[in-house]
Amino acid sequence: MQVDLEVEGTQVTGLPRFQQAATQGRRLRRWAIGLGALAGAGWVLAFFVGLFAPQTMWVPLLVNQSAALLVLVAGLQSAGWVARWRARVIDPLTPIEIAEHAAPDGWYERLLDRLSQRSVHVLGQIGAPALWLAGWAMLVVLSIDQVWNLTLPPAMVGLSATVGAALALLLAFGLLVLERQLAQEKPAQWPEAGALAQLTRVTLISLVVGALCLLFASDSTVWPVRVAVLMGILPGWVAIELLLRAVLSVFSPRREQLEPTLLARSVVADMLCWPPQPWRVLQHELHNRFGIDLRQIWAFSYMRRAFLPVLAFVVAVGWLLTGIHEIPLQGRGIYERFGKPVQVFGPGLHAGLPWPLGRVLNVENGVVHELATSVGENSAPVQADPAEGPAPMTANRLWDASHVNDKSQVIASSRGDQQGFQIVNMDVRFVYRIGLSDQAALAATYNSADVPTLIRSTASRILVHDFASRTLDGLLGADRVGLGEEIGRAVQDDLQKLDSGVEILATVVEAIHPPAGAANAYHSVQAAQIGAQALISRERGAAAEVSNQAQLQASLAKDQASANASETRAAAQAADLKFSAEQKAYASAGQAFVLEQYLSQLSLGLSKARLLVLDHRLGGSNAPTIDLRTFTLPADPTPARSTAQPGVAH
Repeated sequence: MQVDLEVEGTQVTGLPRFQQAATQGRRLRRWAIGLGALAGAGWVLAFFVGLFAPQTMWVPLLVNQSAALLVLVAGLQSAGWVARWRARVIDPLTPIEIAEHAAPDGWYERLLDRLSQRSVHVLGQIGAPALWLAGWAMLVVLSIDQVWNLTLPPAMVGLSATVGAALALLLAFGLLVLERQLAQEKPAQWPEAGALAQLTRVTLISLVVGALCLLFASDSTVWPVRVAVLMGILPGWVAIELLLRAVLSVFSPRREQLEPTLLARSVVADMLCWPPQPWRVLQHELHNRFGIDLRQIWAFSYMRRAFLPVLAFVVAVGWLLTGIHEIPLQGRGIYERFGKPVQVFGPGLHAGLPWPLGRVLNVENGVVHELATSVGENSAPVQADPAEGPAPMTANRLWDASHVNDKSQVIASSRGDQQGFQIVNMDVRFVYRIGLSDQAALAATYNSADVPTLIRSTASRILVHDFASRTLDGLLGADRVGLGEEIGRAVQDDLQKLDSGVEILATVVEAIHPPAGAANAYHSVQAAQIGAQALISRERGAAAEVSNQAQLQASLAKDQASANASETRAAAQAADLKFSAEQKAYASAGQAFVLEQYLSQLSLGLSKARLLVLDHRLGGSNAPTIDLRTFTLPADPTPARSTAQPGVAH
């Protein structure tokens, strides 16, 4: 029962747990420091081992064991907080007067001071125990997650495994002594001792399992490596539960005057007892947490008393229902009564004696199968090729690749005047089903242990006898449909003699691959055909090129002639229009038009000549004079001009 200091008259000096609180706190502190140091050493060792040999079992083993130790450290620290509160209540410390500090001046300093006070208040409401417990739990979960790898290969660990197992068992013995001490503590003297003992068992189990993994580890045994990884599940579950408890404790009111309870309790750890009592643990947890006592509820009491009769009735009804059999639409069932077949059931529901007095063996009902004669049970599974990738090798029909469905046969042949043998590869497939009659279903079930193997062996024997009497020329020229029907009839006759209950529906000879000589000849023929097709295509391309070039030249010549004719026609039309216009102008203007044309032509002819034209009527009665002499003038920026003087020839 928790102690509330706010209640008047509360006396704690006479309670044993308060009297021994200081001693218990010192013991918890020493144990937590020692086990925490061991956990840290294990993590450091795992880190260095992971640098040099990351694919060994040492890394998950050391990390998982360190995580289990850290779970116990979290529980010890949580119990230490409770013991410290009790010790402080029984022996309160001298209060320390805190000097009031002056309010800061600036707005920024006031904001920081307010934020710091608010943070201290929030952390005080949450409490240091919840924060520490959440931190330890998160560290445990993250460390286990980092080393979770179920694909580690087995490896020989050598002498170090024996040394590690011995150290783990030695530490487990020390923790066993601690667990016995905690388990023997009375709840009145130390209420948290029982929960700490359960957490100690979690660490004990991890250490013992790790030691067994090291002792049985070898390069040919896989289970020690897998167990070394999987043993992190137990401390991981406990750490997740502790994390949830730490998170949920934030929403519960925290009072300084109320005695705290151990926060690091675990329902998973409480179940580690013999014999296991999960319902009692759940009942105890509900009673302590929520005050619900399941023993006081009449419904649960009635369920406890009626559990065994109801369970016996359910088991009896379930056993009787094993006599009801459901046969699917594509199946049949052979009903055996006391081991003797008495009836063949069709699709639907059927009733019989319950197991093991009566049972039904399933048989196919009209399901069609395809079987290749050369594929055995130990053949490699066929992998699907990508749709966008290259064609698979099995699609090569040039006989230079191995076909998994082909069966080699020795056949007679002749080369020249000599007789010999050749090897022919054939792909023969059988389509079969179990007979539809009841007798066929019984025969297929009891006379044949493996129907596909029986068909394959029978077909191989038939093919050997059949091809021994054939020649290569006759085989290559034979009708495949007739050949398949003949082989199918022979196989069906043998299966009927064996009373196998198998019905051959069709025999398909999908491919006949000739021997190497015929294959090489076919390669040569195919190469010649490809060469002839390539030559024809090349000549057709050259002819098309010449034809197109001639058409291009003819088109260019035609276009050029059309352009010249258009230009000539346009020039003639322009000349005709010009002549008509000049005729009309001469008729209208007469000699003036002729003079105008003369002057226009003269201007065009003398357009590039440097001439000075003077009218003879200038100067009165004297004729104009042009000075054609050349002489050098002094440098003058003004340009020289021609002068006309009298007396110079005209």
